[in-house]
Amino acid sequence: MRLILASGSPRRRELLGGIGIGFDVVVSDVEERQEPDEAVDAYVRRLARDKGAAVAASHPDAWVLSADTVVFIDGHVLEKPSSRADARAMLAKIAGREHVVYTGVALQHLQSGFLEDTVTASTVRMIDLSPDEIAWYVDTGEPMDKAGSYAVQGIGAMFIDSIDGSYSNVVGLPLSVVYDMLKRAGVWRRE
Repeated sequence: MRLILASGSPRRRELLGGIGIGFDVVVSDVEERQEPDEAVDAYVRRLARDKGAAVAASHPDAWVLSADTVVFIDGHVLEKPSSRADARAMLAKIAGREHVVYTGVALQHLQSGFLEDTVTASTVRMIDLSPDEIAWYVDTGEPMDKAGSYAVQGIGAMFIDSIDGSYSNVVGLPLSVVYDMLKRAGVWRRE
């Protein structure tokens, strides 16, 4: 069975590769835009499904795994920063506070009509950061392609006080959820 990861995220590739299953990568071109009044969990679930469907349309015989991750605080979704100023503003908003990381995950097989999707949430508490610390971190470049402008698996780890929930979800792919999905679908097989 062919498995495709419908994501350009190097972190998702690393996480999925780390559990010992073979897969190909095909990046979807789905636009990431929240609809007015769309709840955050519905938003990440929809994006995961849409990204997978876009790739599955060209690979109907493959199993397609897709995901979308955002940070949520004060009723606002924080995605990847659009600029260094945007990254600084996001970090200032979440520093010293709790926020929730939501990841929508979908597994699809177009040929058989299989579709399963779910949402995982993890609560993260970040330590207080001064404006100088935020500026220094943004200057490292690490925040620029990360939801919420930080990498829990990188330099940003030193700013994380606690995580309630899945660590791999905060990185971008909740592995226990993915493993269960692949098992139920019959894609995961022990050799």
